[in-house]
Amino acid sequence: MIRRYVEQIFNIFNYVDGVVVTDENAIIQYYKNSRPDLNNLLEKDVLGKYVLDVYVSLDVESSSILRVLRNGKPIPNEHQIFTNCNGQIVYAINTTLPIFDKGKLVGAVDVSSYERQGIVLSIKNHNKKKPYTLDDIITVSPNMLSLKDKISKISDTDSSVMIVGETGTGKELVAQSLYTSSSRKNKKFISQNCAAIPSTLLESILFGTVKGSFTGSMSKPGLFEIANGGVLFLDEINSMELNIQPKILKAVEEKRITRVGGEEQIEIDVKIISALNEDPIKCIKENKLREDLFYRLGVVQLHIPPLRERIDDLNYLIKYFIKVFNNQMNKNIVDIDEEVEKILKSYQWPGNVRELKNVIEGAFNLTSSNLIQKKDLPAYIIEQVKARNISLNIKSKGFSLQEMVEKFECEIIDETIKNSSNYADAAKKLKISKQALNYKLNKYSLNK
Repeated sequence: MIRRYVEQIFNIFNYVDGVVVTDENAIIQYYKNSRPDLNNLLEKDVLGKYVLDVYVSLDVESSSILRVLRNGKPIPNEHQIFTNCNGQIVYAINTTLPIFDKGKLVGAVDVSSYERQGIVLSIKNHNKKKPYTLDDIITVSPNMLSLKDKISKISDTDSSVMIVGETGTGKELVAQSLYTSSSRKNKKFISQNCAAIPSTLLESILFGTVKGSFTGSMSKPGLFEIANGGVLFLDEINSMELNIQPKILKAVEEKRITRVGGEEQIEIDVKIISALNEDPIKCIKENKLREDLFYRLGVVQLHIPPLRERIDDLNYLIKYFIKVFNNQMNKNIVDIDEEVEKILKSYQWPGNVRELKNVIEGAFNLTSSNLIQKKDLPAYIIEQVKARNISLNIKSKGFSLQEMVEKFECEIIDETIKNSSNYADAAKKLKISKQALNYKLNKYSLNK
C-alpha cells in the first residue's frame, strides 16, 4: 500500500526533494531524499524510527506528521525549520497528507521541497528533457496526420484547448507539441495532473498562498503565476473535485487569480490546455465535469484516436521503438517475426501507444535473437488474442447462445490441455477441480 501512495505522490507533485511515509504510530516506513546536500539523512538513519527521534528539534505540536496523525487533516505548504539526528539544520516547505485504508487512518505521507539557508529555491520545470515537438508524433495514419495539421493551425492562438483521449494515447505529447509550435515556446510549460488531489491542496497548488492564511502557510506563487506568459497543462481534469472547478473557470474567464488567503488580484496571461481520459459529455452527465467549465476549456477540442483505430501506425511505431531501444540497450534487433505481427495486430491495445512501447521494451530484455518472437511477448497478450479469435470464430458461424457458450468452453478447455503438462495442470490453469474437468471432457467428447 505504501508503494501505491508514493507513486500517487510523484504523479501529483511536479517537484519533490524528499518523501517520508509513516505508519499510524509515526514510525517511518519509507524514505526518499534527492537533496543530500540540503538534508544529509540517509535511509539507514531513519527507517523504522519514530519521527521525533529523527527530527530531534520538533515536538508533538511542531511536527506536521504528528498533527496529521492526530486529526486526519492534510497540511499543505507548511514552512519548517528543524534539526535532524545528524545535527544538520534543514529548511523545508512540507505538504503532509493522511493515509486512509477503508476509512481508517493508517499513516501519513510528508512531501518536502528543501531550501538553502531559508531562501526558497526556484521551482524547477518538471520536464527535464526537451519538450516534445510535432516531429515526435510518429504516425502514417490519416486521422493522426489530420490531428498534427490541427495542432499547427491552433498552436499560436490563445484559445483554450481540450485534449480527449484514452490512457496511453499521448495527451501530454500533444500538449507539449502545441506549446513548442507556438510563440510561447520560450516561456514556461507547466504540467499538473489533477487526479486524486484534495480540492484544498489543489487550490493552493494552482493559485498560491499568502503567509498566515492557514497554520504554517508561506507566501508562495501558484502554477497560474509560475506559468505566466506560457502554457499551463491540466491533465485528467475529470478527476478534479467539483468545488474547485468554478474557481478555475473564473480565473480563465477573468485572466486574474487571487492567492489562497489573499485579497490582491493578480493578472495572468496563460494559455490553458486541459486533458480528459473519458468522453467529456459522459463526464458532464456523471457530474465529474461542470458544463460551463467544459465549454470554456473546450473552445478547441482535439480527439486522439486509440491505437486500435489507427492500426496503420502499428508497424511504423514498432520500427520506431526498436530503433530507440537498440540505441538505449546497445542491441541489434532487426524486426518482429510474422507470428508476432499477427498477434500484435489482433490485440486491442487498451493501454494504447504507451502499452506498445512497454511491450517492445520488455521483449528487448528477453529476446535472444535479432527478431522479436512470440516467446518474448507477455503471456496476457497471447491469451487475450487467443480468446478473442475463438470468440470471433464462434460468432461467425451463427450458433445459438447456448451453442456459442458450449463451443467457447470446449475450445478453451482443448487449448488449455494442449498447453499443459497433464490434466491436473490443466485443471489448475482453468481454476476448476480435476473431477469437473473430467466431467467436461466426457460432456464434449474430448479425447483424453
